[in-house]
Amino acid sequence: MNINLRLITSGLAIVGTSLGINLLNAFSTVELLNPVTLGRASHQALAQDVEEDVNVRVYQAASPAVVSIEAGDGNGSGTIISPDGLILTNAHVVAGARTVQVVLPDGTKLQGDVVAFGEAGLDLAAVQLRGQRNLPTVPIADPASVAVGQRAFAIGNPFGQFQGTFTTGIVSRIDSNRGLIQTDTAINPGNSGGPLLNSRGELIGVNSAIFSPRGAGGNIGIGFAISVDRVQPFLTAVRDGTAPRTAQQSPMLAGGQPAQRITPNTPIVGQLSQESGILPADNSYFNAYTFEGKAGQQVVIEMTSSELDAYLILLAPDGRDVAQDDDGGGGSDARLVTSLPADGTYTVLANTYRAGQTGRYNIRLTTGGNRLER
Repeated sequence: MNINLRLITSGLAIVGTSLGINLLNAFSTVELLNPVTLGRASHQALAQDVEEDVNVRVYQAASPAVVSIEAGDGNGSGTIISPDGLILTNAHVVAGARTVQVVLPDGTKLQGDVVAFGEAGLDLAAVQLRGQRNLPTVPIADPASVAVGQRAFAIGNPFGQFQGTFTTGIVSRIDSNRGLIQTDTAINPGNSGGPLLNSRGELIGVNSAIFSPRGAGGNIGIGFAISVDRVQPFLTAVRDGTAPRTAQQSPMLAGGQPAQRITPNTPIVGQLSQESGILPADNSYFNAYTFEGKAGQQVVIEMTSSELDAYLILLAPDGRDVAQDDDGGGGSDARLVTSLPADGTYTVLANTYRAGQTGRYNIRLTTGGNRLER
């Protein structure tokens, strides 16, 4: 798949002081008697009160079941969906871990076992707490109930420091082909795996990614959640024991075509087309490749093309971003040189700098020792 706090204060001008009168938001007699504006302020206040009541009700209902998840050096969020402690989260939050630490809203820390992952890189995972009963839960919404324009709410642990943060917005767009809900509800790193909720406090999606143009960071009002219509089949597979127990490849949002194995020193000819995967971050096409790597191993990945502006992305076994490159190969070719951080299966995304680009390319992986020429 960067905090400024600004306090703004305003002064109040006092008029009529020569008469010993302080006038605050004074209306003229004409304004008070105007039938067009009469009662408008009270109606606006009433609507605001109703909106606030919904916000408070949703938070009070859902927040007791939203947890923070700590897995190795990373963290994210999750949602308790059964009283015995089954937690729904993102695969990229827990990939590479067998057990994780789960922090409840009251600060209680419990151990959880990572018990399932989504098929074909679907960015979902399940964590089971040990020896729990009668935990609070978030209900799952009917997929048919989700509509563009409805209010949406997110709860999570942004940046791993602000557990229980509540943000509001709307459902901005539904991408049925990729199983994604787009929302302007603020979602930041650390919110991954937390719930996107409707006004009844039901889960309509699992927050997974934000749109961030190349070179930008943080939330800009475009976030993505895995839709409930992809969540329900995953939970069915978890409960009947057919869901994978390990991540099949580095998670890619909402899944995608299975990654092709790439052999070191063996060039591959590929083609990006409308049949390729699509990155939610910028709607660019990608093809995925995997290889086995060792901690400390040096690798060079080269992508060349005369038909598109090549862009390379390397993902670690847990799905985290290891490195990216645009023009390191000269011109519009990409060349990525890096040292691998851990043992495991790495995923290379053969991508383009601009959305919508298609065409043929060559990709080659070279592995080496401790030192490589750049």
